[in-house]
Amino acid sequence: MTIGLRRLGQSDIQLSPIGLGCWQFSQGNGIGGKFWQTLPEDQIAAIVAASLAGGINWFDTAEIYGWGKSETALVHSLRAAGRRPGEVVIATKWYPVFRTAASIVATFPQRQAALEGWPIDLHQVHMPWGCSTRQGEMKAMARLLSEKQVRAVGVSNFSASQLRQAHRALQREGFTLVSNQVRYNLAQRYPDFDDTIQTAKELGISIIAFSPLAQGLLTGKFHEHPELVRFRVGLRKFMPLFSRRGLARTWPLIQELTRLGQAYQASPAQVALNWLLSYHGDMVVAIPGATTTAHAAQNVGSMAFQLTAAECRQLADLGR
Repeated sequence: MTIGLRRLGQSDIQLSPIGLGCWQFSQGNGIGGKFWQTLPEDQIAAIVAASLAGGINWFDTAEIYGWGKSETALVHSLRAAGRRPGEVVIATKWYPVFRTAASIVATFPQRQAALEGWPIDLHQVHMPWGCSTRQGEMKAMARLLSEKQVRAVGVSNFSASQLRQAHRALQREGFTLVSNQVRYNLAQRYPDFDDTIQTAKELGISIIAFSPLAQGLLTGKFHEHPELVRFRVGLRKFMPLFSRRGLARTWPLIQELTRLGQAYQASPAQVALNWLLSYHGDMVVAIPGATTTAHAAQNVGSMAFQLTAAECRQLADLGR
C-alpha cells in the first residue's frame, strides 16, 4: 500500500505525504548554513532527482537557508531534472526577526529572484518573533494572496494560541491559513501535548513536521555507534537527545522501530516517518532532509506501507 496525496489545509494544493526539506542546501551561507556540511551542486541535483523519482512533489526552503542559496540551488536542481515551473510545489518562508510586516511584501521580489521565477505555492511566516502584530503579518500575506503572487499562506513554529491568532487575522482578510510547520517526531512530541495538533485539527490546518527524524536520532545509528555523535557538523552534537542519557532513554523506542521495520521490510527511520503520516490520519505531512541519494531513497520508501492504529499507539507510548 502506498500512501496517496494529501490536501494542504483547505487549499487546492495536493502534496505527497513526504516532501523534501532543503535547509541542507544552504551551501555554508548565513546562520542556517553553518548547521550543515556544504553540499556540491551535483550532489544537490542528485538528491532532488532521486526525490522526484520516488514520488515527492514538493520542496520546502526558506529565506534564511543561506539567504537565498537554498532556493536557488533547488530550482537549478529541478531544471537539471527536467522539471518546469509549476510542475512541483515550492514552499518558502519569510524571516521575521528584527523585521516588521512591511518587509513581507518589500522582500518578496528577493524570494522571486532567488527562485528565478519559479512560482511560490506556499509562503510562510518562519517564526512568531517579528516586530509586528499577527494582524499586520497576515494583512501583508493577504496582499500577496489577493495579487495571486502565492497560492497559500502558512506559519511555522507557532504555538496553539499563536496559530489561532494568525488564523483569525487571515480570515478577517478573506483567506484561510493552511499550515503550521513545527518540530515534530517520535522523540519530540511537544505538539501533541501543548494543544498545537488539536488546534490545527479544529481549524482544518495541516501540520508540516520538520526534523521528523530528530536530526538523525531515530535512524538508530547513533545508538549503535555513539562515537559518531562527536563527528556531527554544527550544534547537533550538543543536543540533549544525543547525550549518553538521551541515547539510553530512547533506546527502547529504537528497538521497537527496528522490530516493526523488520516486519515491513523497512528501516527504523522509515517506520518513524510512517508513524508521522499515520498517527493523526491525513493531517500531517513531513519534510525530512537528505544529504545523500540514499537518504532521499529512504525518505520516499516511508510512503510505501502504513502502520496499523495499534502499532502507532505502541510507538506513541514509547515516544512519550
